[in-house]
Amino acid sequence: MESARSRASEHVGRLVRELRAKSSVSRAKLAERADMDVSHLARIEGGKGNPTLFVLIQLATALEVEPERFVRGLTAKDLPENIKPYSEADFRRELRRRGG
Repeated sequence: MESARSRASEHVGRLVRELRAKSSVSRAKLAERADMDVSHLARIEGGKGNPTLFVLIQLATALEVEPERFVRGLTAKDLPENIKPYSEADFRRELRRRGG
């Protein structure tokens, strides 16, 4: 079984599954309401997808929740290991370390 893409992807997928179950709607019906392919929804629910902002808004609309619900509580630590964003302070510190 393929593992989740990241903790962020896993979080979003779990939340979509929970909200869908709470609404008693099938995956096919939610995909239809969100105007997306059911296989794409399955990847998102499995934590393997990387939903765009547009997709999060589509899902939030179909599930009747605010889009920010999907990202609430997530931080840079929840991103995939190969993505390391810098805060302004981190960026300046790294520049100083490099001598630039």
